[in-house]
Amino acid sequence: MNSNFLRMKKIYHLKTCSTCAKILKEVKPGKEVELQDIKTEKITPAQLDEMAKLSGSYESLFSRKSLKYRSLGLADKKLTEKDYRKLILEEYTFLRRPVGIVGNEIFIGNAKVATEGLKNKLKK
Repeated sequence: MNSNFLRMKKIYHLKTCSTCAKILKEVKPGKEVELQDIKTEKITPAQLDEMAKLSGSYESLFSRKSLKYRSLGLADKKLTEKDYRKLILEEYTFLRRPVGIVGNEIFIGNAKVATEGLKNKLKK
């Protein structure tokens, strides 16, 4: 891994999501943290691949809470890693958010453990 990556501090979020806004307010990202609103600045395949490498799978990044999950009938299908990747790239609401990356650590979603982990890591 290159040294720029290890110094990376980034949060992928959705500006219109009240949960993301609440978490951003709580973790207080400084000026050194890059914020990417995934609605206005789409996730690139390279960014998603990097997230999956850090998290261990595309499925771990996939949100089953997205309204489109049920409307597309995905709950009734057996999805593969390839499917998860394709769906997240096609529809930003399929990304579990926020996703925070600090160095080589990733914090996914709005669970208290993820929020606390991101907050503590950003303090360092």
